[in-house]
Amino acid sequence: MNIEQTLSEDFLRVVETAAIACSTSIGHGDRKHSDFLAVEAMRRAMESVPMDGTIVIGEGERDEAPMLYIGEKVGMGPGHLQVDIAVDPLEGTNLCATGAPNAIAVMAASERGGLLYAPDLYMEKLVVGPAAKGKVSLDAPVGENLQAIARALDRRVSEITVVVLDRPRHETLIGDIRKAGARIQLIGDGDLSAAIAAAVSGTNVHAVMGTGGAPEGVLSAAALKCLNGEIQGRLKVDTNTATREKAEAMGVDFGRIYFTEDLAPGNHIVFAACGVTKGNLLEGVRMFGHGIRTSTLLLTHASRMIRFVDTVLVTAGEQVTVRF
Repeated sequence: MNIEQTLSEDFLRVVETAAIACSTSIGHGDRKHSDFLAVEAMRRAMESVPMDGTIVIGEGERDEAPMLYIGEKVGMGPGHLQVDIAVDPLEGTNLCATGAPNAIAVMAASERGGLLYAPDLYMEKLVVGPAAKGKVSLDAPVGENLQAIARALDRRVSEITVVVLDRPRHETLIGDIRKAGARIQLIGDGDLSAAIAAAVSGTNVHAVMGTGGAPEGVLSAAALKCLNGEIQGRLKVDTNTATREKAEAMGVDFGRIYFTEDLAPGNHIVFAACGVTKGNLLEGVRMFGHGIRTSTLLLTHASRMIRFVDTVLVTAGEQVTVRF
């Protein structure tokens, strides 16, 4: 038995629990509190999962998070399936704090060694969906990549939408995209959610470009491998000497382009994401008089399963789940 067959439902429950917990803080303006609620809820939920789990991508030093750190043991422990876990209990803490779209609770899991042990650095990324897979390059000029994406989708470049994090470091990239004639969707946070959207038709997101977190790159790779999309990433050199030495000790090659298979090499992968605030793919957590409703995406690699799960938790304790 593998994790896809035995643990998918458990991971669905874990992300739902985290999303519900932090949804109580939507719009309160306290990103650290929102993150704390999600982290604590996810950690408690994983205690009852029948696995011998190890966090390989967790809340990093940059976030100074209290729990779910790299190397932490989770699950019911020895005697159960050995699993490597990547988590972002609240991807888009600022989005949750301000009530903005696309905040999600996320986790990915694989057999031991199935997810790259990525340091908490930044990563230059290029994400495309299945049609443009293998037809773009992180080393190619922006205009050339946009033309390749347009050809793959049988569209004009002017009909391509690229998601970019709204950061000063992306000023040149934004100028190049506009010069090529493509549309840009600037986002404040949440490039993981955007990466998933790029691999799903009908979202009107065709690519993600720019520099974001390396841990989010690994989580994106897990999802994109299940969706047959592609991510290419290159780790950025940190000005902190100690951080660079630590990364190189982990085997990081700063000149290398990491592809989807490099970031998520596992044979059995489960990816789960639950909407916290309403987004392109998932509804946010909705509370009503007698319960709570959640919207979750569950993906597996080997079994090629894509499930959108709409769950209603009734206050009396009864649960009704509708799967599409």
